[in-house]
Amino acid sequence: SMGHVRDLPRSQMGVDVENDYEPKYITIRGKGPVVKELKKHAKKAKNIFLASDPDREGEAIAWHLANILNLEDSTENRVVFNEITKDAVKQSFKHPRGIEMELVDAQQARRILDRLVGYNISPVLWKKVKKGLSAGRVQSVALRLVIDRENEIRNFKPEEYWKIEGEFRYKKSKFSAKFLHYKNKPYKLTNKNEVETITSQLDGDQFEVTKVTKKEKTRYPANPFMTSTLQQEAARKLNFKARKTMMLAQQLYEGIDLKKQGTVGLITYMRTDSTRISEQAKSEAKGYIQDTYGNEYTSNRKSKGQGDQDAHEAIRPSSTLRTPSEMKNYLTRDQYRLYKLIWERFVASQMAPAILDTVALDLTQNDLKFRANGQTIKFKGFMTLYVETKDDGDEGKENKLPNINEGEMVTATNIEPSQHFTQPPPRYTEARLVKTLEEMKIGRPSTYAPTIDTIQKRNYVKNESKRFVPTELGEIVHEQVKEYFPEIIDVDFTVNMETLLDKVAEGEIAWKKVISDFYNSFKQDVERAEEEMEKIEIKDEPAGEDCEVCGAPMVIKMGRYGKFMACSNFPDCRNTKAIVKTIGVTCPKCKEGDVVERKSKKNRIFYGCSKYPECDFVTWDKPIGRDCPKCEHYLVEKKQGRKSQVICSNCDYKEEEQK
Repeated sequence: SMGHVRDLPRSQMGVDVENDYEPKYITIRGKGPVVKELKKHAKKAKNIFLASDPDREGEAIAWHLANILNLEDSTENRVVFNEITKDAVKQSFKHPRGIEMELVDAQQARRILDRLVGYNISPVLWKKVKKGLSAGRVQSVALRLVIDRENEIRNFKPEEYWKIEGEFRYKKSKFSAKFLHYKNKPYKLTNKNEVETITSQLDGDQFEVTKVTKKEKTRYPANPFMTSTLQQEAARKLNFKARKTMMLAQQLYEGIDLKKQGTVGLITYMRTDSTRISEQAKSEAKGYIQDTYGNEYTSNRKSKGQGDQDAHEAIRPSSTLRTPSEMKNYLTRDQYRLYKLIWERFVASQMAPAILDTVALDLTQNDLKFRANGQTIKFKGFMTLYVETKDDGDEGKENKLPNINEGEMVTATNIEPSQHFTQPPPRYTEARLVKTLEEMKIGRPSTYAPTIDTIQKRNYVKNESKRFVPTELGEIVHEQVKEYFPEIIDVDFTVNMETLLDKVAEGEIAWKKVISDFYNSFKQDVERAEEEMEKIEIKDEPAGEDCEVCGAPMVIKMGRYGKFMACSNFPDCRNTKAIVKTIGVTCPKCKEGDVVERKSKKNRIFYGCSKYPECDFVTWDKPIGRDCPKCEHYLVEKKQGRKSQVICSNCDYKEEEQK
């Protein structure tokens, strides 16, 4: 079915609020031929199985297909698998089940809630603020987080503080230590006078080592990925946006052509909030670790991986034996980088912990105490393969201190005070925003990337130095939603709604009751907003280029389907331009820009470099990010009707046609 085939109509609300919130589903535009083809094959088929994704969206797709194909409600024709491999698919067909209506109802409830919110608030914003605006349950909370953080930064008052650090020498070794105590008590350094109180106590350059504290520290590997942690780590390590991460993960899940092995799904299902691992996957990983690194590198720890939906697993390779190096030639550069990240994280999660030796030296002179902290790796364990990136940049680096005994003397070669000021909280990166949404239990694994995408497309936030800054438009919309629809941006309300949707999925509450309880109070907010909200004028955002028709500046406008460029001289000049989108492939010519999709004057799609005019790369056929094995020129996907074929842009190399 290639995803959903039925949905609520775009042209109307599609929910009968007077008739128990009955949804009106229609075939999605463009899916008519797909439905027709499915019906044609269904008539000839002896058995029909529904193998859509193993989550609520997938269950809803199966239910819609069952309705379209007139399948019996009681038929056990639903098969689910977490990985698209021969064994997993064959196993799933041994245990078909009926469609779980509780999961379908949870998806329906979410879809209808979002439609009621969007279809009622958006027209008010269009009328009072600006056309093209929208507000949704999860996106409004995400926007609130960005704006609240910006307000914290604006209201922040820096406070002065000082540090005193010393450089010390013991025999031929040099090391550093920080001022810790004065008269055996912590001493806060808030100004220069307090610093001088300490430095005036210094008496020569000799310090006694009064205490040596040695400890062995065990560092355990991170759990394998779930959706949110994959998006966070891909952002930190690979600089991928959440949408790009999910696009590449979808490709790896749906299958890669491994030539003689056929098309194989390389990873498990990528929309999950579970860190559970199957026993078979654990066993295979253990065997690989033993063979590659030795028995001492295998883990004896019992897995604590868990998740809300026990049938789901973490995101992991479908087989540990398909190593990144063996898969590299079958993958695009970015597919390879993401697969390597997923593979290494999973294998590391099944490895032995790292053992670190830590040491703390207390250096004393009269009433002054400095402390030096050191760390060395005794046994690397999982760190041989993979170390999780932390926001603070601490990745377990070594800091070796000399071997000193208590009572020995060390020499201070330099003691330097330095002035500092407290810093405001940092703006959200995409990774940190995803993490916060997950920690607050706002949204689902499937909603993080679209939510972040929406608040950027709507021009509510902009990305500056990889951090989100609210725009004037975003702040205006937020203020209006905050005043007239306070529940929509209330974190507790949104979290509670997610809990209710989970209860629907578990069969504990009827979905129509959840909708009814929400809508009865919400419609009163809508009526008040229509009457009381004042009209606001907003200037268009400059596009940074001039109109090629009349020379006037182009501006960014918001349309029904997102942002586009238009001439500021409208209505005298009606020139408009699409804002180009990337396809997830690096430019094969300059190796720096991204390949972007553009449209010609005749509306034909072509591909160029995002660094144009510095780079003049252009092609009608879509580059796929792999090089030709014959001549090393870039490969492209050539469309021929409904079929496509990978061919070389330079020589006669070609691959099998794909439907």
